[in-house]
Amino acid sequence: MSTKTSHESDVNFIRALAELLRENDLTELQVKRDYGENDSLNVRVSRQTQIVQQVSMPVAAAAATAPAAPAISAAPANTAFAGDPASHPGVVTSPMVGTVYLQAEPGSAPFAVVGQQVKEGDTLLIIEAMKTMNQIPAPRAGTVKRILIEDGAPAEYGAPLMIIE
Repeated sequence: MSTKTSHESDVNFIRALAELLRENDLTELQVKRDYGENDSLNVRVSRQTQIVQQVSMPVAAAAATAPAAPAISAAPANTAFAGDPASHPGVVTSPMVGTVYLQAEPGSAPFAVVGQQVKEGDTLLIIEAMKTMNQIPAPRAGTVKRILIEDGAPAEYGAPLMIIE
C-alpha cells in the first residue's frame, strides 16, 4: 500500500470513527488497526461533554442540615470561585476513563480529605481501568478544597475529580 493511499485510508477511517462517535452519542472511542508486523495505527477519538455533577452529603450531615437548606450548601465550597469546577485553576482532572476509589480498600482511611495539606506526588485517589489500579498523584502541593466525585463512581477522561489550592 502506498503512503498516500495509506494516509487517505487512515484519514477516512478516522472520519468514520468520529461519525460513529457522534451517531451513537459516545464520549470516547479507541481503536488499534494492525497492518502487519511493526505497522499499526492507534486512534483515540473523544469529544468534550458537559458534566453535570451531583453533590451528595453523608447521612449524618444531611440529618444536621435544616430541611429547607439546599443540599449543595453542605458541600465544602470555595466562595472565591463559584463557577464551574472544571474551569477552576486548581482542578485535578481524570487522566483516564475508569472507576474512582477514594481509599485503598473498603473501610480504610481515604487518601485525601477536604482541608488536608498534600504534597506534589501524594496519592489522591485510585482509578481502576481495565482491571488495573492506577494511583492518581497530586499535580502540585496545596490544600484539598473540594472532592467532586464519590467513591466507586465512574469517571470520564478529563472529568474534574478534586480541587487543590
